[in-house]
Amino acid sequence: MGRHGWDSGARRWRFTALIGVGIAAIALVLTMCATLPDGTGSGNDRDGNAGTTTDGDKVHGTPVPPRAAPEPELGWGFTHTQYSADEGDAGAMRRAEDTLSAQSLPQIQHIMGWGAENPEPSPGRYQFDELDSRVDLIRRTGGTPVITLCCAPDWMKGGKAGADNTDWSRRSLETAPSPEHYEDFAKLAGTVAKRYPDVRHFIVWNEFKGFFDDGRGRWNYEGYTRLYNLVYAELKKVGKEILVGGPYLVMDSYEPRDTTYASALKGPWGSVDQRVLDAYTYWNKNKKGADFVVVDGAGYTRDDELLPDEFRATDKLTAVSEWIRDRSGGLPVWWAEYYVEPGDDDDDRNGWSEPHRTAVHAAGLMAMARGGASTAFYWNPQKRGAGQCAGCLWRPTQRADGGGALPMMKLLSRFAKEFPPGTRYDETVRVAADDVPHLRVLADDETVLVVNTLGRLVKAEADGKSFDMKGYEVKWLAR
Repeated sequence: MGRHGWDSGARRWRFTALIGVGIAAIALVLTMCATLPDGTGSGNDRDGNAGTTTDGDKVHGTPVPPRAAPEPELGWGFTHTQYSADEGDAGAMRRAEDTLSAQSLPQIQHIMGWGAENPEPSPGRYQFDELDSRVDLIRRTGGTPVITLCCAPDWMKGGKAGADNTDWSRRSLETAPSPEHYEDFAKLAGTVAKRYPDVRHFIVWNEFKGFFDDGRGRWNYEGYTRLYNLVYAELKKVGKEILVGGPYLVMDSYEPRDTTYASALKGPWGSVDQRVLDAYTYWNKNKKGADFVVVDGAGYTRDDELLPDEFRATDKLTAVSEWIRDRSGGLPVWWAEYYVEPGDDDDDRNGWSEPHRTAVHAAGLMAMARGGASTAFYWNPQKRGAGQCAGCLWRPTQRADGGGALPMMKLLSRFAKEFPPGTRYDETVRVAADDVPHLRVLADDETVLVVNTLGRLVKAEADGKSFDMKGYEVKWLAR
């Protein structure tokens, strides 16, 4: 959502203590390496490229050998943001890795911002330390890695080259590459794919950032589609088994009475912006190919209205999933981000209790599954240190007692375990007539998930069982 925020790798510092006269000797060696004529050193500090290398496509670390051909449907996972479990207290990081390893989940990492530094500060000079760290974390925890190819180095969008010149302002980060640099961005995508050969899933760009045409009052879907096609071709050149998807459009909606950009995709929750649907239609018709379709959106409107209420607003996720599925030619539907709780001006979501938040998110997951989506990623709002961390997946690893799973992680892990890709949902679950208005239910042959949408105790009856449910309780029943 345009307000979900971002955080640059420039703010994620790693310190190494160098003691005594060894500092001078090491500095001298580094300076000499940086000026070697073969260009294999770590960059020329005078050019603002200290710490960079020229071998960006060199395989990093120990790739996890694929067990089979990659599947285009990954299930339910999350996105790493500025702070994650690859930094902090050693014990807390181990606990966080245990938390993540307990249930294998697909995990997204962007190539620039949201925890990663500028990957190519100058043409042909690369800086992947932080992206390496995130990929290593995903590998260690048994997750399926997904890379979002966003955002673009400054020199590709009219800024200055050099690691020291990276503009981490939101305005700069959300600027798309200039058309003359689309091919350069595609080559960067290929470099990333070669560096991490076990990453088989790539998303092209993020939320059409920088592609709105103010003059025409619509999305520049021609420009995005050209960029997408170049990236798609480059990735398939690296490996035909690599799976690529887009367009990662934000399915914005307006309240039902606002007809300015009204479309036929509507319901009590509002109407999806017709300009977004036009952008999808153009991309869908003119793309070179795709292995899955990516969207993004919230149950609430652009004005943060939850219509008719926070639970029924999630029906929008079902409607959008069905709309995309009907037009994708059978491609899997992915939600790269989904939101059910509006944030404040700082994008913090502290207004609901954790049971309330968990219940509405459970309803959102159910809504996407009911609409035919097979993959979705929770935008993890991970923070650091003490204080409230509303909606975080684990306790911050910067704390000695951090790393343990929080309610949202428990929900996401259980949902991923019970309803993996390929699940055949049972639409015949019986719910007592009096309970229909306030219970949300999703089931397959083995499990029934029941959510109480009321903030008080209720006596419920579903699937032939009677039971009490606390306010906003999420209950799992075995069949």
